[in-house]
Parts: sequence; structure tokens; C-alpha cells
Amino acid sequence: MPIKILMVCLGNICRSPLAEGILASKLPKSKFKIDSAGTGSWHIGRQPDERSVAIAKKHKINISQQKGRQFTAHDFDTFDYIYVMDNSNYLAVVELASNEKQTQKVQLILNEVFPNENVDVPDPYFGLPNGFETVYTMLDEACDIIAKKLIEKNP
Repeated sequence: MPIKILMVCLGNICRSPLAEGILASKLPKSKFKIDSAGTGSWHIGRQPDERSVAIAKKHKINISQQKGRQFTAHDFDTFDYIYVMDNSNYLAVVELASNEKQTQKVQLILNEVFPNENVDVPDPYFGLPNGFETVYTMLDEACDIIAKKLIEKNP
């Protein structure tokens, strides 16, 4: 049975689709299933933002087939690890947890790079032109660490 990892951001069109694509590119598909979701419902069924698709493509990752969906309490039962992009997402997700075991599945993704610093991945949606490249670089570094840990735990 594959290990399941969920990436979560606000709308599931910028950061979490990138994180899903990046991590999936670093792990064997036979052992790991990666997905993404948003805490909000605005983009259910939509493709990722064209800027996320473009930056992923630039790095030879195709995220264009992904479809936005909203995080639900059922995701705690489905996924082994849940990585959120910022503190606001963290609060929204853990609010739906029904016990401590579920809450412990939720981690801020950049705590992999900056342990216990609770650094947010900035939302590039309304940001600077290079915001998507910056976010890609941050997520790539975090996903390198996550992939290494997961492969060591599950050889």
C-alpha cells in the first residue's frame, strides 16, 4: 500500500499543486501517492494557475492535469502526511482534526528547511513577477528533504 502525502494551500492552484508535482517527481510512484488540496472552495475542479503550470514546466514537471479540490476531515483518514504551506492553512486544517493523532500528521512544509521556525511559503498569486520562481525554489528544497526522509523510512 503506498504512503500517501497531501500538500495543502489556500486555493489549491498555486503552491500546493507545485509542491505535489515537485515531490511526486522525487519519489517512486509505486511506493508513494502525492495529492494536493486547498482550504478554500473557490477553485474546485480548476487547473492550477497558469503561472504555476509554466514554472513547473520550466523545471520539467507537468502539473497541468491536476484539478483543484478542497481539504476535508476525511483527508486525515486517507493521508499519512499532510504538509501545509503557511500558518493560516495550518490552523484551518488542524481545526478539522478530531484527535491528536490527526493533528500530528499536519506540518508546515518549510519546517523541513527551517525546523520549528514556522516560516510561511508566500502566496505568489498577487505577488511579484518572480514570485512563482521563488516559491518553486523554496518548495523544491523542502521536497528534497521530505523525499530523502521518506525514502530512508520506506526503502
